[in-house]
Amino acid sequence: MKESDITHRLIVGFEIHVQLATRSKLFCGCAVEFGAAPNSRTCPVCLGLPGALPVLNRRAFELSMLTGLAMGCDIAPVTKWDRKSYYYPDLPKNYQISQYDVPLAHGGRFEVPHGDETVSARIIRAHLEEDAGKTLHDTPGCSLVDLNRAGTPLLEIVTEPDISSAEDAHVFCTELHRLVTYLGVSHANMQMGQMRFEPNINVAIEADGREYRTPISEVKNLNSFRSVRRAIEFEYQRQVQDWLADPGYVFKERPNENRGWDDDRGVTVFQRGKEAAHDYRYFPEPDLTQVEVTRADVAEIREGLPELPIPRRRRLIEDCGLSADDAATIVSDRATADLFDGAVRAGGPPSTVSKQFVNFWAKLANDRGVSIGALGVAAARMGALARMVDEGTINATAANRIAERMLESSESPDALADAMGLVAVLDADQTREWVDQVFAANEKAVGDAVSNPKKAKGAVGFLRGQVMKISGGKANPKLAGELIEARLAAPRDD
Repeated sequence: MKESDITHRLIVGFEIHVQLATRSKLFCGCAVEFGAAPNSRTCPVCLGLPGALPVLNRRAFELSMLTGLAMGCDIAPVTKWDRKSYYYPDLPKNYQISQYDVPLAHGGRFEVPHGDETVSARIIRAHLEEDAGKTLHDTPGCSLVDLNRAGTPLLEIVTEPDISSAEDAHVFCTELHRLVTYLGVSHANMQMGQMRFEPNINVAIEADGREYRTPISEVKNLNSFRSVRRAIEFEYQRQVQDWLADPGYVFKERPNENRGWDDDRGVTVFQRGKEAAHDYRYFPEPDLTQVEVTRADVAEIREGLPELPIPRRRRLIEDCGLSADDAATIVSDRATADLFDGAVRAGGPPSTVSKQFVNFWAKLANDRGVSIGALGVAAARMGALARMVDEGTINATAANRIAERMLESSESPDALADAMGLVAVLDADQTREWVDQVFAANEKAVGDAVSNPKKAKGAVGFLRGQVMKISGGKANPKLAGELIEARLAAPRDD
């Protein structure tokens, strides 16, 4: 059978591991610290030594609830812990404390606008569990085990197989990453393994009036959005081609697989058969009591939910008139978005504040390796600077220079403008003198503009720039532009 004889569609669900931003591990007091000396952040509990008893990290539980609520999940009134048994060198107890039949959160939905469409996936469950350690294969002839990560709190989010393209998967993962960092529940540094995506992929194939589904492949531990997209694209084509080569390659007749991603070659690689729930031999964790969550507990956590990124972007577009790109840039960091709203509340015109945020404030932040929200400039001062530009007290170039000084000085923007001699000159006679000087010094540009109306707009911009230059940035750009246009339109004696 040829590929032209069939139709097929992609089916993708996700298992996503989010490392929670706690100071200590899930069931012991060991520090969570990336890059510490191997096996230096361990104790009898996370090493699984006999007689050591786990104690739940309350903060991890609260962060998990917060994330579940942000995804529209229901929080279980009673949840419990289970032992998930498997045998790997990086799991010292030979079991992982997780949640099986009574997860902390369930039944949500995460929706992401994407162009004119919406990418949506139902959330089956979000449960709390401890991470395993890390096996290192860099030393020739042996593998080394670092147990510093063992016991680190993870929130595992499991979705229904609702994603139907690699592009939608990329969008979904990107927005979920933004959500967990925005909430502050995770640093989600993917290169440090703090957020790992595992797509479960298979294909529905229509042929001869019947539907066939290929076995599910779970691609393990993807740590970049690019890898998510490329791995799904590869698996989609691989599974279609494998079915064409062997129509017996179908779900339940062939085993599901765990596969790894080889980024250099751009292919997935078979690792082992995919485990089912019975393989883990779950049973209730005898050393931990169940957790009861009251309505008051849920209400308290819900009160801690900020305005979420997607509705916040929509508000900035609809209420503040921002472009979609500017709104996305500002909302990408919660502290920056809070600062923007504060600057607007302080009287800064939203359009001017946003221009300043995405232009010179972003540059100043990038130069220092921080976000705009971490620059240390108060919202009221940013709002005042934007208002001065909007009122014509200073021009945009002067605002840029003043912003640099604001990082070093606690003085108000208007005081800095006075001290730096950057207050705009609104005197028409003085501005006309500058325009006259510019016209005299740039006769060719003036002549081109007059003789060729198509060049007039560019000439006005050039001449206005020259006025700003000779005025030392003091001229009002709007007034200068008006005088230049009037001068160009006036009849000439020659």
